[in-house]
Amino acid sequence: MNHVVHSNGSVQNLNGVLEEKLDELRALIGKAEGDPLRIVGIGAGAWGSVFTALLQESYGHLRDKVLIRIWRRPGRSVDRATAEHLFEVINSREDVLRRLIRRCAYLKYVEARLGDRILHADVILKDGFCLNMIDTPLCPLKVVTNLQEAVWDADIVINGLPSTETREVFEEISRYWKERITMPIIISLAKGVEAELEPEPRIITPTQMINRATGVPMENILYLGGPNIASEIYNKEYANARICGAEKWRKPLAKFLRQPHFVVWDNGDLVTHEVMGGLKNVYAIGAGMVAALTNESATSKSVYFAHCTSEMIFITHLLTEEPEKLAGPLLADTYVTLLKGRNAWYGQKLAKGELSLEMGDSIKGKGMIQGVSAVKAFYELLSQSSISLLHPDKNKPVAPVELCPILKMLYRILITREFTVQAILQALRDETMNDPRDRIEIAQTHVFYRPALLGQKP
Repeated sequence: MNHVVHSNGSVQNLNGVLEEKLDELRALIGKAEGDPLRIVGIGAGAWGSVFTALLQESYGHLRDKVLIRIWRRPGRSVDRATAEHLFEVINSREDVLRRLIRRCAYLKYVEARLGDRILHADVILKDGFCLNMIDTPLCPLKVVTNLQEAVWDADIVINGLPSTETREVFEEISRYWKERITMPIIISLAKGVEAELEPEPRIITPTQMINRATGVPMENILYLGGPNIASEIYNKEYANARICGAEKWRKPLAKFLRQPHFVVWDNGDLVTHEVMGGLKNVYAIGAGMVAALTNESATSKSVYFAHCTSEMIFITHLLTEEPEKLAGPLLADTYVTLLKGRNAWYGQKLAKGELSLEMGDSIKGKGMIQGVSAVKAFYELLSQSSISLLHPDKNKPVAPVELCPILKMLYRILITREFTVQAILQALRDETMNDPRDRIEIAQTHVFYRPALLGQKP
């Protein structure tokens, strides 16, 4: 039987603990007895699907108190090669095989393997298969393909969409919420940013996009960030996360989401954590390039890591008044993304010639590579002369991006395409590049903080 051992030695049934946490959240939201708490995940990428599946596994058995569903667009077909691989995964896992047979769902995968049937992403998701993460079967999920049906009465909405799709989808959602008396709670998992250059340069994050699109107050919108790799978290690898936002919701939600293998802390600095979650994707792409181009040279990768972390530290001094508070979360999230994230994978594939920029940044089997749009956003933002700072060596005003050579080169490789992927090594070997230590020292000894970049007043 599942149980929890408390520090005082007492033992409590895990199901009882979960029901108690659910009851506390229901009471805070104001749910009446007999009216289930409605939680819906929007977007069925790897992390969005895993997050919804974790909730389903923990609380799904309490059907009279909570209803957990996930929305994804209908109609996306599964190609023959993916269907064949999926069939191999199913037959390699006895628990999954038994579950499908018990649910009378196995035959369609046999027919798809033989080429006699076309599977669709929303159908296989009901059986626990995320198209972006076929190798990690999830628990069965309640899938909705009609967006209005999914969200109109939701109490908690999980934004599992890429940042590049968040605005558009939530603008549609806002039409279904016009008659609502109370607004839902929204937890955004998206890691990406946009740059808004007029009337003054600033970063727009997914939570801000949601706020603008729906009118849901920012106190009801939270961000949950890593470090995390979706498949590892579902497989019960120990992980930490932070839920950031207004105290009214972040503390009870941290408690509600916390599991023995998934410890969730809370923090009030929503926008800064969200921006940093997008920033690490920028440098992860370059890390993948360097790894592939140097045949996984540990020395070359460490040189790159020194330069990219010094640039990130420099940028955090522009974006936050207390950058030292971000050092742990930012470096941890960067570390895991460089090791195993999809953005580093994308950089590797580009460098090996297995992917090309012409293929776009939405990759089959991986989903959206959010670091590409983040490169563009950070470069455009930090190129503005209106936020110039005094160059410590040249003693003249320069745009902040001039002190970020890795970011500049990634922009010229990925966005303007002036250079090939190999140019990332040229940037590392440029003898005129500042020592990473110098860049950190510059950031620490000069007042660079620009609160307007996050839309905050000085």
